[in-house]
Amino acid sequence: MLFHVRMDVKLPRDLSAEEAVEILAREKAYSQDLQKSGKWRHIWRIAGQYANVSIFDVTDNAELHEILSGLPLFKFMDIEVMPLVRHPSAVRGDDS
Repeated sequence: MLFHVRMDVKLPRDLSAEEAVEILAREKAYSQDLQKSGKWRHIWRIAGQYANVSIFDVTDNAELHEILSGLPLFKFMDIEVMPLVRHPSAVRGDDS
C-alpha cells in the first residue's frame, strides 16, 4: 500500500546541541535504511520549512504506524497520513 505522509518537525528550544546532533544522526540512519529497503519510496523537503513529504510503500496501516512511531524524531513531529490509490486515468501502471 502506498501512503503520502507529511512530517512537520518541531524541535524543542531547550534541546541541547549535543542531543540534537545525536537524534538527527539516528533519524538520518533510520530513514536511509528504510529508503534502501524500498519501504520509504520517496522523500522531498518542503522549501522554507522543517518538513517533508514522503511516499511509503508498506503492507498495511499497522506497518506504517510501526515505522513512523520508530522515527527518533517522532515525538517532535506533527504527521499527516493519506492512503493512496492509483487513479483510473493514470497513463502508467506504476509510479515511474
